[in-house]
Amino acid sequence: MTPIANYIPLAQAAEANGYAGFTIPDSLIYPQASDTSYSYTDDGGREFLENKPFIESFILATAIGVATKTLEMTTNVVKLPVRPPLYSAKLASSIAALTGDRFNLGVGLSVWPEDYAAMGVPYAKRGKRFDECIAIVRGLCAGGYFEFHGEFYDLPPVKINPVPGKPLPILIGGFSDAALRRAAQNDGFMYAGGNGGTDELAGMVAKINGYRAEAGTQDKPFRLFATAMGRIDADAVKRHEDLGVTDMPVAFRNLYAVEEDTQPLSGKIDDLKRFADEVIAKL
Repeated sequence: MTPIANYIPLAQAAEANGYAGFTIPDSLIYPQASDTSYSYTDDGGREFLENKPFIESFILATAIGVATKTLEMTTNVVKLPVRPPLYSAKLASSIAALTGDRFNLGVGLSVWPEDYAAMGVPYAKRGKRFDECIAIVRGLCAGGYFEFHGEFYDLPPVKINPVPGKPLPILIGGFSDAALRRAAQNDGFMYAGGNGGTDELAGMVAKINGYRAEAGTQDKPFRLFATAMGRIDADAVKRHEDLGVTDMPVAFRNLYAVEEDTQPLSGKIDDLKRFADEVIAKL
């Protein structure tokens, strides 16, 4: 949600200043009309998305990956059910191979029925379709022949090459209980930020921990991304860490602002350096 020319310099500046990773949003289309409210704005408005440039998530992850050496790329989040799962697996595994396994696949359900209609995918039973997509991506990216026979997809034994050198992390975004349960069954949760602050996040973490115990996954590695916007100090980071947050994407401006981002690149890099000096260096 910033001019395209900023992406690579910002990623390189983040890496140079000690940041661990770069999160990448996903947006396929902007429908001219929609009755759907957006989950993450105060008024449910979606106008902040109009006329904002969104490079296809997998392409941007590739570009950032080959322009850096240590930075992780995490999609936040790819609308997986509207995409063919085999092709998504091929893209994800290719990025992992090109970047030395520095790619995390954050996925979620699109809130827009228009995304499904435009991609020729039924909106009904999207949660079940989502689960099948995750299973196919995980199975194919594990290497070897994989087959799948479900309600929506029927895949004979096939394999893809290359595959990631380690299991591809699949992280789940969303606010619903179904999303939290799905996250507990996978490798992590993407919290996009909300009006409830750490209290809201704490409630979600408690539910996820309960679901992980039910699923028997409580001893598996688990990543918890929690986006923070505005001025964040070391104490705020530590409070999030105490909740179980492992990764904190930081944004120094309101990402949901309707107006276009006009801050110069130099100012953005100054923000990165300031945060690195004032916060990262103290952690």
